[in-house]
Amino acid sequence: MASVVQNLSRGGRRRWAVAWVCLAWAGVSTLLGGCAVLPSASTMIGDPPQPGPTTQVGEEAFLPHELNKVSLPEYVIEPPDILLIDAVKVVPKAPYRVEALDVLFIQGTGLLPESPLAGQFPVEPGGRVNLGPVYGTVRVIDLTLDEAQQAIAAHLQRTVGIRAPEISVQLVTSSNQQMINGEHLVTPDGSINLGTYGSVYVAGMTLKQARLAIEAHLAEFLDSPSVSVDVFSYNSKVYYVITEGAGNGDQIVKLPITGGETVLDALALVGGTSATTSMNIWVARPTPNGCDQILPFDYRATTRGGSVATNYQLLPGDRIVLSEDPWRAADTWIDKTINPFERALGFALLGSQTVQNINRFPKGLRQGSF
Repeated sequence: MASVVQNLSRGGRRRWAVAWVCLAWAGVSTLLGGCAVLPSASTMIGDPPQPGPTTQVGEEAFLPHELNKVSLPEYVIEPPDILLIDAVKVVPKAPYRVEALDVLFIQGTGLLPESPLAGQFPVEPGGRVNLGPVYGTVRVIDLTLDEAQQAIAAHLQRTVGIRAPEISVQLVTSSNQQMINGEHLVTPDGSINLGTYGSVYVAGMTLKQARLAIEAHLAEFLDSPSVSVDVFSYNSKVYYVITEGAGNGDQIVKLPITGGETVLDALALVGGTSATTSMNIWVARPTPNGCDQILPFDYRATTRGGSVATNYQLLPGDRIVLSEDPWRAADTWIDKTINPFERALGFALLGSQTVQNINRFPKGLRQGSF
């Protein structure tokens, strides 16, 4: 048995030696190969960093941080952003025909003195307006405002007996305005849906360009329309917080970019570090030339000493990586390696004990023997 344990210990030492050699080689390959850039603390703010093997770096690389932030470029709309549209001026082109859920202002003269008629009246889903218990209801759907005025006057003459009523009808609110106002999701094809007015393509546009595109589209149905456009939910510009799980799977959280987040803000949103992570934290920033920029984050200096040098302002697409604790990772690796053998040996031990118990009772277990 001692020889077996000795052989296992030798094999374990060999496996540990191979593992450490692989880790060392991976670290050297990361530092010497590829196009990742790891600036030092002295090159974080304003100093020209040393270029990597395949990375072209300008004379000065400025990295915005907590006390020296920059404004992000003008926001570009992409799916699945949610836009907030407000119809400032929505006047239908003449001749306008009344639709259900419109709101009309109706005023009449020469009517019953005890029942004046003046106010706003919504068009019911059935296409009628209710003028009150005295004057009843009138069907006005699909009529122009002049035709609705004549229909109401004819109704008052026929049902109430008023000889010469004078009626005025004006449009207060169009039901189609409700299809414009509100929140609009940018669909996967890059357009927003405006109900009966159709859809408008807005992906890749700034807010000003989207407003002009929407107004140009509505001009086919409305007279000189005017709308305001804002972003209700920033869903397309995000950054990621990746928490390594020390061999138990990583956790990835996607958070929206609103313009001023720093690394410390991101850590606060995900609840800080965990029991499986170390103080080794960095920002992986994608660049247009395909090379990744690695920005180390000094957790202790930022949280304990109030340093801002590495508390970078986050940009869309940034990946904040919370590296795993190597001791926790080693413990998980040992558990995963030993557990199958431990389970197999446990079954073997259980079987051996069972055989020994049976051998003690050659005639089998008798009832009441215990």
